[in-house]
Amino acid sequence: MIACQELSPEVGTAAACRALDIARPTFYRRLGSSTEKASGTRPTPPRALSAIERQEVLDVLHTDRFVDRAPTEVYASLLDEGTYLCSVRTMYRILDEAGEVRERRDQARHPQYKAPELLATGPNQVWSWDITKLLGPVKWTYFYLYVILDIFSRYVVGWMIAPGESAALAKRLIGVTCEKQNVAPGQLTIHADRGSSMRSKAVALMLADLGVTKTHSRPHVSDDNPYSESQFKTLKYRPGFPDRFGSIEDARAFCQDFFAWYNGEHRHSGIGLLTPETVHYGKAELATSQRQLVLAAAFEAHQERFVRGTPRPPQLSEAAWINKPKTRSDDSDSSATQGSVPIERVPGHEPSGDHRSSGAREANSSDPAREVARNSTKFDEQVSQNY
Repeated sequence: MIACQELSPEVGTAAACRALDIARPTFYRRLGSSTEKASGTRPTPPRALSAIERQEVLDVLHTDRFVDRAPTEVYASLLDEGTYLCSVRTMYRILDEAGEVRERRDQARHPQYKAPELLATGPNQVWSWDITKLLGPVKWTYFYLYVILDIFSRYVVGWMIAPGESAALAKRLIGVTCEKQNVAPGQLTIHADRGSSMRSKAVALMLADLGVTKTHSRPHVSDDNPYSESQFKTLKYRPGFPDRFGSIEDARAFCQDFFAWYNGEHRHSGIGLLTPETVHYGKAELATSQRQLVLAAAFEAHQERFVRGTPRPPQLSEAAWINKPKTRSDDSDSSATQGSVPIERVPGHEPSGDHRSSGAREANSSDPAREVARNSTKFDEQVSQNY
């Protein structure tokens, strides 16, 4: 190409291209692109507005009459008055050069909130807390139940019933619960939604003094605090939960029994069918080992009943997440692939009335593959202590 460019002034472009076996369109195209690259600017189209005309359009858009109106409205208004300056697209180009392509009206700007991603690999690393209303004896009367739970063990570490929602009461509950659980500075993250008590200055200062990190759910997002929401559902679906409580003392008495059951007796499907108390106080490994001994003895006594070999008890998960980051494998596992094996459901003891579904769903008989239906497990939560 360089040789052709050097030869063309002497013998002509056509002769130089024929001699060097180069197509003339290719020569001109490459010559034009190299010229544009050398200049570093794109040539101005002949139809483009001049600098003076572009400034006139910008001045019109800046007038008091049109400053808060969209270019489409400006274009239509000027046409109705018998004036044409440029197209709507050109108006947008001119505004873009001036850095004014945005919502031109004075409206609130809503920032993008990042989803909180919290990981707990042991007790007292991440707590979740929330407040729910319990119906009082008459219409429009409520009692407020504050609950703090550990997301790894599902153990209710602190709860309280009060006649109203108060930042001072929340501050007291969190402070006493941290003291009871011997939380060291920098050890704990506590997560909540964006209620007034959760975001209050008193609670924030107290958490800062204790060395506790706080996080909040995104605005208008209902599933950023799933553990607390699920625990409240377990409470309100519990047999014997009344439609209304006659007094605050009745509500406290009911919750006293409920949280004792929840922490000490409820076998939670999310923690290997262990009780929250067992997991929270480091007894999970011992309990699982004892279960394994029982299953091994059953296998030795009746091996013909266990076609898959020695059974294993449900295992405790190594981590608990709030908004676990998605990976490519998570997306691809939404449906079963060829040769997948159905998951056996381990019978659990869910609270009566708290309906959950889990198990495996077989594909059509003509399809040798089986689809694994995801267990719709419940994030139940827990925490105990009455104030």
